[in-house]
Amino acid sequence: MAEQYYYALGSVLAIVMATGLLYNLLGKRNGRGEGNAAAAANATTTTTTTTEISGVYRSKKDVDVIIVGAGVAGAALAHTLGKDGRRVYVIERDLSEPDRIVGELLQPGGYLKLIELGLQDCVEEIDAQRVFGYALFKDGRNTLLSYPLEKFHSDVSGRSFHNGRFIQKMREKAATLANVRLEQGTVTSLLEEKGTIKGVQYKNKNGEEVSAYAPLTIVCDGCFSNLRKSLCKPKVDVPSCFVGLILENCELPYVNHGHVILADPSPILFYKISSTEIRCLVDVPGQKVPSISNGEMAKYLKTMVAPQIPPQLQDSFIAAIDRGNIRTMLNRSMPAAPHPTPGALLMGDAFNMRHPLTGGGMTVALSDIVVLRDLLRPLLDLNDAPTLCRYLESFYTLRKPVASTINTLAGALYKVFCASPDQALKEMRQACFDYLSLGGVCSQGPVSLLSGLNPRPSSLVVHFFAVAIYGVGRLLLPFPSPKRMWIGAKLISGASGIILPIIKAEGVRQMFFPATVPAYYRAPPVH
Repeated sequence: MAEQYYYALGSVLAIVMATGLLYNLLGKRNGRGEGNAAAAANATTTTTTTTEISGVYRSKKDVDVIIVGAGVAGAALAHTLGKDGRRVYVIERDLSEPDRIVGELLQPGGYLKLIELGLQDCVEEIDAQRVFGYALFKDGRNTLLSYPLEKFHSDVSGRSFHNGRFIQKMREKAATLANVRLEQGTVTSLLEEKGTIKGVQYKNKNGEEVSAYAPLTIVCDGCFSNLRKSLCKPKVDVPSCFVGLILENCELPYVNHGHVILADPSPILFYKISSTEIRCLVDVPGQKVPSISNGEMAKYLKTMVAPQIPPQLQDSFIAAIDRGNIRTMLNRSMPAAPHPTPGALLMGDAFNMRHPLTGGGMTVALSDIVVLRDLLRPLLDLNDAPTLCRYLESFYTLRKPVASTINTLAGALYKVFCASPDQALKEMRQACFDYLSLGGVCSQGPVSLLSGLNPRPSSLVVHFFAVAIYGVGRLLLPFPSPKRMWIGAKLISGASGIILPIIKAEGVRQMFFPATVPAYYRAPPVH
């Protein structure tokens, strides 16, 4: 029944949105590119030591906001709110440099948000590499997909780097503000009184139990958050695992581009994270990977993965396996399903996750910070928790266009890029590769969505079903047969079954019609 439902609904959507494109897709290989994202405002990077908010001076012992976690979201938020004059107290479990295998690629849309927040210098002096697009490989063929950056300043591009270096730079910048305090400690619980969060309980470096209080507590403690369950519906899906390696002393086939190999059973990623290192991420479907300790992983990588990667990378790939520094990480996906709670807010991976295939996580986090900053700026007093909570419900609506576009694209692309024995899904995968290879609007449109430069859900749906219609058209031309028509029908059904559940989880109304949500129009409370 579910398949029939998705087929029927998908057929209607496909006909409405993509029939008009079919002629162009099959007959024309060039189009006018998109790229209608506005340039980010040049935010000042001057640090402030004042305690003035809207002309009123606060006592130095006051704390306006507690931030739990000082990763990408927490550190950027601390600097942003501190620069606006808020007294910010950040509690981070470990202030030493993190060592992760993800969070290493910042899309151009995320870099624009970094500029808007005055944090663009945090990608300097960490050997970050500029990224101008992607190279896509499949069955011995490849195509180059460049970001549509023509309308932006020459400095605007993607950036790839060591995640820990980037985070340390942002922590250091936040710590330069006199009204921002960072402390190492493990938050164990939220302090609640009559349904309102008053602060947090944490253990400091000495193991002492300490309580901290503030009108607003923002939880940014990452994908392993132990606090999210009280602030949202934590339905976490684990579609796959990443196996991470670092290749040394080699060059990618296309300089300054990420590389995506549509391998069997699922994609393989390569991108530079320093001038001498290339990150490789091998996706393994499911929650279990071959054992590293008994050599099964090395055997799997050498026999199953190595033959599928570009020949110029194979020797360095084998050498990286032999060095033995193989890392694994579960890939998590969690739609944003908040419980609006007076005195508290969730952000970052504690709140919303998507498959890391498209590298959109940091872009979503930084975009969320811009939204929250703009909402909080008019407010002098944060102490009226119920009123503030009701006002901040607009945050969940205003963030949707960017977040839901990136979330949906990540989930849909991962499913399309994975190999499948089903003939219809094979056709969808091939159609996606060929559609992107057409160039013009067929490549620039999807890449502008991927890069965060054009975060429009309607554009995402149009291109997704255009790929499906393109695949059906290839099956039916020049002469349709009953078998090909059946495969085409299954292709539409499969495409609908991929994207529609993701859209449903994101929220159709909030995603496509945010202006119809009452919270969209909430005005700042006046005191």
